[in-house]
Amino acid sequence: MKLAARTALAMLLAFAPASSAGAQTPGQGDDKVVSVAGDDPEMAAAIEQARAGLDDFLALADAPPSGTADFQLKVMVRDGDATEHFWVIPFHRTAAGFAGTLDNEPQTVHNVVAGQEIEFSRDDISDWGYMKNGRRVGSFTVCVLFKKMSKDDADYYRQNYGFGC
Repeated sequence: MKLAARTALAMLLAFAPASSAGAQTPGQGDDKVVSVAGDDPEMAAAIEQARAGLDDFLALADAPPSGTADFQLKVMVRDGDATEHFWVIPFHRTAAGFAGTLDNEPQTVHNVVAGQEIEFSRDDISDWGYMKNGRRVGSFTVCVLFKKMSKDDADYYRQNYGFGC
């Protein structure tokens, strides 16, 4: 299942900034779109928190400890004035930055498609996450999105996808 964020520019639980935003949670199945203001202070803080821990996350992803799996990045994609954030699973480092497979269906941008291999830089990364002993670690933007969706939907994602927030 996925959680996407969208903006007037857009955010998918995948996620996008600007006047409004939506979001998608990582996983398989149907996508859930949630609206979030592009200038939302909680979303901005979540992105900063993710970026502050990015080096530690990348070190873990390079040498995953026992009990960890499903390492993924959330990446910003721009198309003209539109912006959307997507989960990229799997991802790998390249000489110029990173590359990986877009895991979400675009809602706002039209220059990428789900399943496409994309290249991106560190500056495009807005979140990260992985599973550790059955619980999701990271996914800071998703935790903000839970506050914007119905309690039933948020509880469903928590119960079925290991989110602790």
